[in-house]
Amino acid sequence: MNLYQVIKRPVVSEKGYAQARIGKYLFEISPQAAKEDVARAVEALFKGTKVLKVAIIRSPGKETRWKTPKKRPVKAERSGMKKALVTLSEGKIEFFEEK
Repeated sequence: MNLYQVIKRPVVSEKGYAQARIGKYLFEISPQAAKEDVARAVEALFKGTKVLKVAIIRSPGKETRWKTPKKRPVKAERSGMKKALVTLSEGKIEFFEEK
């Protein structure tokens, strides 16, 4: 699997920035990615970093409903997400640094 396919995007949120202050970074990853894939991808994409630990989080999709113009409810499901919480032993990821 390509490094850019393993890590889809960083998760940008208040909680994510709070975790970045203590050396933990949150990324959305591919559903097929394993902990070893994520660790290799972070070390290769962000030079000067050393991964200490990777935790995988699976968020299931949520069911939603809305009404159509004919007042019939329509049900759908949002897609789920797989995230990785990466703890670094050394180095920083500049994307998460506040200015």
